[in-house]
Amino acid sequence: MKVHINQLREGCILSVDVTSLTNKPIIPKKTVLDKDKIKVLHAFLIKEVQVEPTLVNGNPFRPYEVIKEQDEEIDLDLGVSFSSHYLKAVQEFKNVFQSWQAGIQVDIVKIRKFFIPLLERSIKTPSEIFMLHHYSIKDDYLYHHSVAVGLLAGHLGNKLNYEKGQWIQIALAGLLSDCGMAKVDTRILNKQTALLPEEYNEIRQHPSHGYKMLLNLPVIREGVKLGVFQHHERLDGSGYPLGLKGDKIHPFGKILAVADVYHAMTSERAYRSKQSPFKVLELIIQDSFGQFDISVIQALTSGIANFSIGTKVRLSDRQVGEIVFVESKSPTRPMVKLEGNGEFIQLSQRRELYIDEIL
Repeated sequence: MKVHINQLREGCILSVDVTSLTNKPIIPKKTVLDKDKIKVLHAFLIKEVQVEPTLVNGNPFRPYEVIKEQDEEIDLDLGVSFSSHYLKAVQEFKNVFQSWQAGIQVDIVKIRKFFIPLLERSIKTPSEIFMLHHYSIKDDYLYHHSVAVGLLAGHLGNKLNYEKGQWIQIALAGLLSDCGMAKVDTRILNKQTALLPEEYNEIRQHPSHGYKMLLNLPVIREGVKLGVFQHHERLDGSGYPLGLKGDKIHPFGKILAVADVYHAMTSERAYRSKQSPFKVLELIIQDSFGQFDISVIQALTSGIANFSIGTKVRLSDRQVGEIVFVESKSPTRPMVKLEGNGEFIQLSQRRELYIDEIL
């Protein structure tokens, strides 16, 4: 929707690049607006911008003159943007997670009702999945992470040629992978600084808590339960809670392991900064021979490569450019055409540079 900048609120998400006298964006699309960014818009004398109909916290955006109107449920029909649909699902998940904290049993029917339509939509527009890290905010990271891991796991299952019924189950396992966090002390969950060793040990119990929460629910398949229990296991036995190796880990657990790590590393968290998908993928690939399933890594790599041509990026030396070519041998180091001078940089031959941010 198009709004005057005086109507903007913190948490608005730009749906279109904001430009001035040049083609270079002042503020790129997908940016979450705060006070400073709104001041920038005023400084550049921008009058109107295009924003998503949903704030980053999942609430409907109401321009200031109608903000007092009664909030209503967002219609999740196809006319609503993917980001709005996703943010609404995050809020739905937050509600059910808080119910688990209060001791209420997992209701898979309720979960499927808000999650499956979003999942099926993401399969049709998979490029949206690789933009989800833009929306994660520190305060609601856990809820964003769960929904995003669910969507990403479903995408990977589909790419790995699982039948629809199976990739839906894989996605549900991803969504529920951190359900056991509901049994962790909220003081630890809400902590804004690095965890102490004893606090980290309590966090490491969440796969076991999650498995117990799902164990006696007949409507949840065994693969989902094992995926939740094993999503922090690693092929080389370095994971937890049991230190399982190789084929001892269920295929769902192997997929969730990659989805979980990828989204966590690309997201802003309480005590860690986010990294670009390209840099994260490169780090994961370095560990893939020992910790992660190679076929899952290849599916993730293929997904990122397929949707990266034409993407605007910022390099580690702060130069901005556009991805123009991706080599299958080095998908994390594509060719970038720089803005301004039009120079082409092949990152596979410039090891000192990397893609720092997707714009």
